[in-house]
Amino acid sequence: MNKRIIALTLSAIFGAAVNAAPAPVADVSSGSTESRLSTLERIFDTRTEQQHRVQEQLDLLQNDVNELRGSIEQHNYQLERILERQRELYLEIDKRIAAVMTQPSSGGSESLSQGEVTSQPSHQTTLNEDQAYDKAVNLILKDKLYDDAIPEFQSFLQNFPNSSYASNAHYWLGQLLFNKQDWSAAASQFETLINSFPDSSKRADAMLKLGICEQERSNIARSVELWKKVVAEYPTSSARKLAEIKLKAVN
Repeated sequence: MNKRIIALTLSAIFGAAVNAAPAPVADVSSGSTESRLSTLERIFDTRTEQQHRVQEQLDLLQNDVNELRGSIEQHNYQLERILERQRELYLEIDKRIAAVMTQPSSGGSESLSQGEVTSQPSHQTTLNEDQAYDKAVNLILKDKLYDDAIPEFQSFLQNFPNSSYASNAHYWLGQLLFNKQDWSAAASQFETLINSFPDSSKRADAMLKLGICEQERSNIARSVELWKKVVAEYPTSSARKLAEIKLKAVN
């Protein structure tokens, strides 16, 4: 970025110099001394005026460059904050799901009984896309009713298969089933995300966990293939580190 700004600045300077009006050509070798001094003064004044114009243009250009640089830095900061907030949200959901699923079975029974006490949904046909997705997510984040979230995500995907939230819904449904050790059903959700949503931010994690599902189903060769793809396709992701650990464990 700095090189581009410098290049623009030099280009503007060169353009200003080229486009500046040439100094008047005058013969100062003839005429009276007073006439020659007057001519030299006009030449000097003209050159000084041209230099002032060029300097003004440079000052304006520098101000534009400073404003542009500040705007870029501000936008980069805002983008980084958005990405950081998204990462925090994913990590928080992962931690909450993992924490509950590793508790004794009595905790799961309590959550299920709470779900039975709550009124059954009138169903997503009465909810729009945003409301249906928020309802499913809130069952995880707010209510901690993980078993109840499964049919909500299933209904959401059935009612809104082309939703912009579809890839995330497949991931969280796969995660919920994964933590219940329903390897086949979880694998189906991760497989759909990987094949149908190549640009999803959760694709690397889905590929990693699909490998674990295949490992649990004794498909070791398939697991190794998936983990190697994670390492190759997502070299800077946290999923890559976990995939490398898995690969070392099976070798």
